[in-house]
Amino acid sequence: MTDHATPNLPSRDFDATARFYAALGFEPTWKDGGWMILTRGALKLEFFPYPDLDPATSSFGCCLRLDDADAFHAVCKAAGVPERSGGLPRVQAPALEHSGLRIGYLLDPDGTLVRLVQNPA
Repeated sequence: MTDHATPNLPSRDFDATARFYAALGFEPTWKDGGWMILTRGALKLEFFPYPDLDPATSSFGCCLRLDDADAFHAVCKAAGVPERSGGLPRVQAPALEHSGLRIGYLLDPDGTLVRLVQNPA
């Protein structure tokens, strides 16, 4: 197995989190009362319970390094995630940033910022 990392993110409700990410193509591979793992191909997100989390003040985040960030953005839109400047959840299309990377943004219902980073060609 190659080295890898998996983000550990908060969930106020595992069932609600699983439903949201299922619409984006993630499937549960582990779930018990204290941990949940969702996968989509090589992507893996791990969640811990945080029932008292205030999504409006959450500072949790992670990056998904994607071969096609535009396609993932399209999946989010097709799943009904709105593209807007406020509210949760929401998505923003990938765009070229000062870093030279194309990055989009997804905020999930728990306020977690998921950066959609385009892998270099």
